[in-house]
Amino acid sequence: MKLKIHDAKGSATDKSVDLSKDVFGIEPNNHAIYLDVKQHLANKRQGTHKAKERAEIQGSTKKIKKQKGTGGARAGNIKSGTRVGGGRIFGPRPRNYHFKLNIKLKRLARKSAFSVQAKKKSIIVLNDLSSVTEKTKDFKTLLSTLKLENEKVLFILSEKNDNAYLSSRNLKKVKVVTTDSFNTYDVLNASRVVVSSESIKQIEKILN
Repeated sequence: MKLKIHDAKGSATDKSVDLSKDVFGIEPNNHAIYLDVKQHLANKRQGTHKAKERAEIQGSTKKIKKQKGTGGARAGNIKSGTRVGGGRIFGPRPRNYHFKLNIKLKRLARKSAFSVQAKKKSIIVLNDLSSVTEKTKDFKTLLSTLKLENEKVLFILSEKNDNAYLSSRNLKKVKVVTTDSFNTYDVLNASRVVVSSESIKQIEKILN
């Protein structure tokens, strides 16, 4: 697949780039995508949820009424989970949601994500972003030229660019990452993926 390269101002140039079929043209594996996205979201969870159980509730441990002869159900103390104000029965406890996946499966998931975006023709190639300043106004101008003002956009750069990060961090629908930090969730969560020409080579090298 060939894509035209755009310059830093957003205008299309005469140059083009070939996308590798092994990365951008495979048959997407939906289960691999599901597992990788599930892992990403699970690993972001803090797992600090906690509810008090009956042993942790403050209150009297005195038996509320006698065991037999009242005509009602037997009752222990007021901290019982069946009573208002009592402890939670089998409540959530702090836990770690992290789990691991094989590196081959993660690579397959990322290839699948790029292939999905390539099929939708949602990938745009930029020459580079070296001329971008730290002003948000300039970054918005670039988005406007590329007709991406109202789109959710992921920028994948070959190396860290402080100006690109600083100028885009106030834009809610824009995320800037490098080739060593992108993930399946970010690629699929964006409606358009903007990659630099240098980062394409790095992505193909990483995923192959």
